[in-house]
Amino acid sequence: MQSTADEISSLLHAWCGGDRTALDKLMPLVYEELHRLAHSYMRQERGNQTLQTTALVNEAFLRLVKAREIEWKDRNHFYAISANLMRRILVDLARSRGYQKRGGKVKRISLNTFSTIPIDRDPDLIRIDEALDALAGFDSRKAKVVELRFFGGLSVRETAEVLEVSTSTVDRDWEIARTWLYRELKNRN
Repeated sequence: MQSTADEISSLLHAWCGGDRTALDKLMPLVYEELHRLAHSYMRQERGNQTLQTTALVNEAFLRLVKAREIEWKDRNHFYAISANLMRRILVDLARSRGYQKRGGKVKRISLNTFSTIPIDRDPDLIRIDEALDALAGFDSRKAKVVELRFFGGLSVRETAEVLEVSTSTVDRDWEIARTWLYRELKNRN
């Protein structure tokens, strides 16, 4: 049965209100979408993946369940927070491996999965995260567009819904952000 955005939003509000049965009903409705988002990101990873898509979804969901202080606005808010959480989990995993400190072999991912901008060398996850944080420092919406599209695997339409802007705004922000990130990552070499 296909769940509606209203049903998910309603369950999120009930769960925030302390209704434990709402979480039980919500879980199967959002799990498939979270898995799709995680899979979208994980298929960009190469080589020896130590974190599987299902493990990423489970870890994100466990953290979401523990985050009692979040006042869920709606389904879009839930998926935006989920994308951010998946980003944090993956970056934390990369940092815990000590790649940056020890100069070990860094797992490379490509920003040009959705891009036509030629990138000579694929930037690593930690550098993308740092550059994205820098972008957020002066333009949080563009950073959120990248986070939702790149880390969350959302389409332009889905991103527009989450951010409550037009698809043309998302397209424009996406192009500007990618160009800025490309320059930023190139300058950090």
